[in-house]
Amino acid sequence: MPARAIRQAPLAALLASGLATLAFAAGATPTARATTMRTLVIAGAGDGHGVGMSQDGAYGYAQHGYSSRAILAHYYTGTTIGQAPAGALVRVSIGATVRRIPLERYVRGVVAAEVPSAWPLAALEAQAIASRTYALTAHAGGSRFDVYADARSQVYRGAAAETAQTNAAVALTAGQIVTYAGAPAITYFFADSGGMTEDVQNAWPGSEPQPWLRGVPDPYDSGAQSRWTLDMSFAAAAARLRGLVRGSFRGVEVLERGHSPRILTAAIVGSAGTTRVSGAELAQRLGLQDTWAYFSVRSGHGPAKPEPEHGAPPPTASPSKTMFAPAGPQGGAQAPAGAQGGTQIPAGVQGGAQAPAEPRPASAGGTSAG
Repeated sequence: MPARAIRQAPLAALLASGLATLAFAAGATPTARATTMRTLVIAGAGDGHGVGMSQDGAYGYAQHGYSSRAILAHYYTGTTIGQAPAGALVRVSIGATVRRIPLERYVRGVVAAEVPSAWPLAALEAQAIASRTYALTAHAGGSRFDVYADARSQVYRGAAAETAQTNAAVALTAGQIVTYAGAPAITYFFADSGGMTEDVQNAWPGSEPQPWLRGVPDPYDSGAQSRWTLDMSFAAAAARLRGLVRGSFRGVEVLERGHSPRILTAAIVGSAGTTRVSGAELAQRLGLQDTWAYFSVRSGHGPAKPEPEHGAPPPTASPSKTMFAPAGPQGGAQAPAGAQGGTQIPAGVQGGAQAPAEPRPASAGGTSAG
């Protein structure tokens, strides 16, 4: 599988080649007053780990007439639809107990908890098939149980969550699962891609690459969290990054991005040196919704001043969405044309879906990396 990310290199070499993204004020003094006068401005995209199916993107595809099979074939590259084992049970960890629940009953209690019941039927069906497959492949508790009943796996709320619309989607897809080369394929999913999904090995370092969990363009993702911004003082950022800042906090330097613009590695820059950190830890420490983030600095009340990207960044590296134009609505299990590269059209040209009619009722699941 070709490498899609910049290989790690010594910091000095990255600086010399201009491949690093700088987000700190040159010549910043390490005084407390200077720190409090500066604001770290973060422009980001997406909500979640970025691997597999974007729920907001699936909503957008359904709004444009795509079938559930076409949606799943887009997000899980090279997959087809197979059948779950007859009589399958799911072992669900609920509080201090483990319950054994028939697969179809379990899926009914998940779909309405994960996505709004007012979404188009194709999006609900795609969620049902992905959730059914995830339940059979996650093995979150090893030999003890299969899935948690919360967003550590996927949210399960039982019969109380069921609706006529979501139950219909489950019934229409009864027994259907996602398979790759004839075997069930784990189907990670999340809330919002920001316009591009990510390779699994980039989201969770140490994970093996999987041919169906590759980053793909997500042209119809336009959910509420598709674009977001966050401002925080240097003092607040330094507090959140305590233990990683050497000396006084100067800023964040992005060293490596993945297939999408999600951060793989970065450096926390201090007056006494730098500390490397993964994109996942950086996002967790700063309270970001996703590792797709760009940093700039505002001094006082002036405008934010990002350090420009050097070289030729990939088309998706801009905070403004780069759209791809798939062919018309598909039936069956073929991926929409454009999923494997597509026809690029200028950023800012909008062909995407309307925002979801109602908020998602729960945090997206399918999050376990094991």
